[in-house]
Amino acid sequence: MHIGEAFRFSLHALRANRVRTLLTALGLVIGNASVILVVTISMTGRDYILDQIRGIGSNLIYAYYDAGHQEQTKVQADYVKMADVDAVRRALGPRIVAATGVITSYDRMLIEGKERDVAVIGSDEHYAQVRNMVLLAGRFLDGRDLATRQKVALLTEQLARKLYGGQNAAIGRIVKIHDIQFTVVGTFRERTQTFGLSELSEETILIPWTVIRYFTAFERVDPMYVQVRDASDVEAVATLVREILERRHRPGAKYVVKTLTPILEAARQIALVLTIVLILVSTIALIISGIGIMNIMLVTVTERTREIGIRMAVGASRRDVLTQFLVEAVLISLGGGLVGMLAGLALPLSVRFLAEGVDIPISKTSVVISLIVSLAVGLIFGLLPANRASRLNPTEALRYE
Repeated sequence: MHIGEAFRFSLHALRANRVRTLLTALGLVIGNASVILVVTISMTGRDYILDQIRGIGSNLIYAYYDAGHQEQTKVQADYVKMADVDAVRRALGPRIVAATGVITSYDRMLIEGKERDVAVIGSDEHYAQVRNMVLLAGRFLDGRDLATRQKVALLTEQLARKLYGGQNAAIGRIVKIHDIQFTVVGTFRERTQTFGLSELSEETILIPWTVIRYFTAFERVDPMYVQVRDASDVEAVATLVREILERRHRPGAKYVVKTLTPILEAARQIALVLTIVLILVSTIALIISGIGIMNIMLVTVTERTREIGIRMAVGASRRDVLTQFLVEAVLISLGGGLVGMLAGLALPLSVRFLAEGVDIPISKTSVVISLIVSLAVGLIFGLLPANRASRLNPTEALRYE
């Protein structure tokens, strides 16, 4: 019997029991759709988490002085200075995109009828780039603002709304900081919310560091940010930043230099473990489906015992019978697998069409694996029934009622 002939006989047999065939293949439909959807959801979640972390700042290093329990008056010279930021820029040159520092102060302001403490931070023209800020209205600080000590300020999104009712309405308005008038030239927000865990809170004002230093008792950069050009160079640059700071200050001064790499790696590991667990669950569904195919095929062999005897009596070999029943099992498995694959692809593809700008990644590997697994399920779980059919005694099979 040629494979084409076995294929035709198998299709005829499956059509004769359409409802049973559909119900048997349903497990493969659900299993394959689950595999594709699970991998798709896992990839989407992983990419979202990683994008959120990177949104804080790409290839970011941050550094600050750890004073411990020492008295502030004794460690003023040890704090990171803007001169240290300049030294990092000169030393690292093309290996970094930019370096910047943040000096923090506080002032009381009348907001919505109540006096509140507002964070006033000083930085330079590189701050927006390094910290990945989103400009909502107006402009960011530029080199001229720093060089000429311009009294200009940028407000966070929430503060602009509370003070002036909106982003555009805040531009050009006057805000008093430490009893000095500053002109609002822009409003901004973090690309990824840090919820007050960084130097930025909901109510924060950004001004040139060359101006804020007149409002602080001593210069203290906390933290210093460095954006590295190449992701693979982050750890090496972090080591150099630490060395530069320690070399420029007294022996024994402790500087904390950290990167986002451990957080990114932890997010990747969590996503990988989640993917493996979900795939194992989907695999169990496929195995259960395979057992269902095996059971149904065993029943089919019993029902068609007389037919098998007739085929053998007219010249069909044991191999021909084995091939036919194995092809039937594979057809059920592959048919269900293909329908499940289409169902699994339909959801992410429909989201792309319905939600503009939303791109849900589809893993080509998961599609290929789901089809290979479908074929394997048909072959593995169809082998026992097919082997049993091929080993029937023709004489006894003809007498079977």
